Amino acid sequence: MIATCGSARRSLARAFADPDAGPVLLYVEGAAGLGKTHLLSELAGLPEAPDAARLWWRCGAGDGQQVADEPWGKPALLLVDDVHRADEDELRRLRRVLEGLEPGSAAAVAYRPEELPVPGLPLGGSAMAYPFRLTVLTHRLAPWDEERVRRAAADVLGESGGTAEAVGTLHERTGGVPRAVVDLLALLREQRPAFTGTAAEVAAAGVPTRLAELVLSRTYALSPAHRPLVWAAAVLDGPAARDELIAVSGLGTVPGSDALLRALESAALAEPGEGRYGFAVPLAAAAVRDTVPGPVRQDLHRRAAGVLSRRQPVAWTAVGEHHRAAGDDRRWLRAVEKAAESAAASGRHQEAIVLLERTLAAPGIPPQARARLAPLLARNAVTGLRSDQTVEVLAQIVQDGDLPPAVRGELRLDLGLMLSNQMGRFADGWRVLEIAAAELREVRSVLAARAMAALVTPYWPGASLDVHRGWLIKAVAAADDSGDEAMRTAVLANHVGLAMSWADPEAWDLVERLPVQSTDPACVRQAARGLCNAADSAVWLGFYRRVDGLLAEGRELAARSGAPYTEHSASGTRLLQEWWTGQWLGLARRCEEFIADTADMPFLASDAYVVRGLLAVAQGDWGEARSWLSQRGTFGTENLPVPLGATAAGAVIRLTLARQEVADAAEQARAAWTVVAEKGVWPWAAELAPWAVEALARAGDTTGAQAMVRDFAQGLGAADAPAARAALVWSRAVLAENEALAQGKPSGLLAAAEAYRKAAAAYAELPRPYSQALTTECAGRCVLAADAVGEAGGADGVDKSGGAGGAGEAGGAGEVDRADGADGTQAAGGETDGAGAHGSGASAAGDSAAPAGDRASTASAIAELESCAQHFTDLGAVWDATRARALLRTRQPAKKGRPPGRPSHSDQLSPREAEVAQLASSGLTNREIAATLHLSPRTVEQHIAGAMRKTGALSRRDLVHRL
Repeated sequence: MIATCGSARRSLARAFADPDAGPVLLYVEGAAGLGKTHLLSELAGLPEAPDAARLWWRCGAGDGQQVADEPWGKPALLLVDDVHRADEDELRRLRRVLEGLEPGSAAAVAYRPEELPVPGLPLGGSAMAYPFRLTVLTHRLAPWDEERVRRAAADVLGESGGTAEAVGTLHERTGGVPRAVVDLLALLREQRPAFTGTAAEVAAAGVPTRLAELVLSRTYALSPAHRPLVWAAAVLDGPAARDELIAVSGLGTVPGSDALLRALESAALAEPGEGRYGFAVPLAAAAVRDTVPGPVRQDLHRRAAGVLSRRQPVAWTAVGEHHRAAGDDRRWLRAVEKAAESAAASGRHQEAIVLLERTLAAPGIPPQARARLAPLLARNAVTGLRSDQTVEVLAQIVQDGDLPPAVRGELRLDLGLMLSNQMGRFADGWRVLEIAAAELREVRSVLAARAMAALVTPYWPGASLDVHRGWLIKAVAAADDSGDEAMRTAVLANHVGLAMSWADPEAWDLVERLPVQSTDPACVRQAARGLCNAADSAVWLGFYRRVDGLLAEGRELAARSGAPYTEHSASGTRLLQEWWTGQWLGLARRCEEFIADTADMPFLASDAYVVRGLLAVAQGDWGEARSWLSQRGTFGTENLPVPLGATAAGAVIRLTLARQEVADAAEQARAAWTVVAEKGVWPWAAELAPWAVEALARAGDTTGAQAMVRDFAQGLGAADAPAARAALVWSRAVLAENEALAQGKPSGLLAAAEAYRKAAAAYAELPRPYSQALTTECAGRCVLAADAVGEAGGADGVDKSGGAGGAGEAGGAGEVDRADGADGTQAAGGETDGAGAHGSGASAAGDSAAPAGDRASTASAIAELESCAQHFTDLGAVWDATRARALLRTRQPAKKGRPPGRPSHSDQLSPREAEVAQLASSGLTNREIAATLHLSPRTVEQHIAGAMRKTGALSRRDLVHRL
């Protein structure tokens, strides 16, 4: 019977657990390196047989470690290793011992089946006379699966060894044979520089000594006439059919068949699959290949190329490598070209890119071959996902004066596309594309149209909307002249992106014209790009309900036509959609996973970086927020697409205002506004405008803030851009609030509150819950501020020299809350505010003295703020929720029945301590917490000390684990 390791051990244990149980014989069968001796050692430690003697017998050792033939007289566990090495005399003695096993005893006999003198009979050619009560079991050891290899790699190499790439290659090259795995891991552990977890490092590690010695001893035990068959297997480097091995060896049918039989008998080769022959450990092929004489090896490679070219489908990459090893460079380059074309046709663009990059980087490539291969590389790199080397390779090749003008123009076109779309180097890409358009106009009109179409794309900083429109006219004419339908579709796809960007009324009609039903893969790829362009623009415009359908159809077409770049860019659009529509659960993780998946192409993940930064702002993790918003240094933020750059700039301005660095915020606002204004696509100002207007207003540049609002309104005109229209109302509210505060007019603050409510209603319609909550919070704050100003100095006739003061201290867009006393007096909680000068500051008694209409308005504002705080909490916006609740506490009357003085919190955190501790654990400084909660830095310091004492936290960061 065949037993698992567990069942075999249980059977051995039964031999010792019951005095009347019969003896047990366990055969342990396993090829070299599978762990037979290790298993015997485990069996020697069998806990169920503590009193049994352990008797070891190592066959063929000649060291006298054998067992007497007579009965042992007490329970014993016999452990016999390497039976395949025993001679006839030793086998006879072992048979006698095993045939004499008595109750209370057991034996485990290990051997290599491939080295038995008689296959299938570990104890020799004649059948055993097993005792009647003897239980005989066989346990066949198996190679490790990939998961077991992963655990071993992680144990030896740490995290770098556990990468999927490294583990997959380790498992493939070692065949999962434990000894080979462990020895190869030892090589990787000792290499310098340290192992980083790549497949290339595993492949370059070499063959472990033990494995090399084993396979070479078996190979060279064969006669010289038979060795070419093993050499052929080494050159093919993978399981092959008998006829293929014989053809590569050059032995002929009869001699080759005989050589294969001898190789199998000597275990130089194995049969890993039905009718397929090769090495039991694939890595062993390299050791054999290195011993083959050079001229013989070249002949073997030449014949291997011929054999593999007859397989279907043809593995052209492998065929090419054999031609190269045989010294036939012409056939090698032709095979590389076919391999790249085949990979591209099946959508495996990255595979084609790697192959072509490696080939073109080789020295001595003839100019004619470079002219064929370089455009192939460029086309794959533009469609697929580039490697860092591609741009360098193409930049060098376009300088080759021997290239035909048409080839150079095509390469320059694709280089420009890569610089712009995939690396974010817009200025460089624009210049290259302009040259390509001129270079191709006379020699390749279709490609000239493609270059012009690329210059239609408006996302890049620099050129204005009018410049892009001019290129559109040229691109449409060139595409029509070319008569190429795929090129017409490419121009249409870019026309969709341009028209959608500035909310052209005809944009949606253009989307409907995309040929989504085309049977031409090139047209389908361009249609997919057009749909994804439309989805991205719809996100920026605020048409969130249309995005899902556009993305779903665009991604399906991209996957079907083999356009991975388009698929990945659509993933970035999806993250933006989820941010604005409040789908925040798990969003940070999804952003980080996307960034990791596109690590070699960080510009493609720029959407994910910005969304992750926006989340960090809302969560109060300001240090992380700045890092994410700056793309973590992967490339310059000045190269971000204009709408994304404006969004990131708005968030950075918001953070700078929250830190009370108003002058810096104003400078940032002016710089970011200039980029959008020069581009002239005004819907893209939506995520910048409210914060930029606030920064200028608080810095005292009211004229500049008013000009921003005026330019924004004029630029939008009658465009159907819901997000931008809501942002315009928000920006006007910010301006109104700051002007009212500067003039001390309660009526102006109430008017600002109403404008904020209109903005909130517009965001609710989109829907954009976070923006809705922010603007609703601003409305409530304005009402409370109006109430405070009215109490201080009456209606519109307040003293403009004091009281609320200028707009320079407070955040009109909701960043610094006017929560505590306007004059720095104690707020409702009894804490002194040292952070700002524009709080609502009125006490509960003041509310009761106000007119009924004012009391109703104040009550409504408090209800709005309570709703905001809950919405922020539901979204996970910790910083915003904390700020809203801090404002609420300044206006809510004391609870009835509460005794005078503060409640006792001697053993638990007070509500204020909990808020401060939450913000501190997120990384905010005392000054930043003070600005958020309208406390003095000294009060914040006291709250943090109290929270750390009560929770036992050792540091500010440790608070997060203690709360």
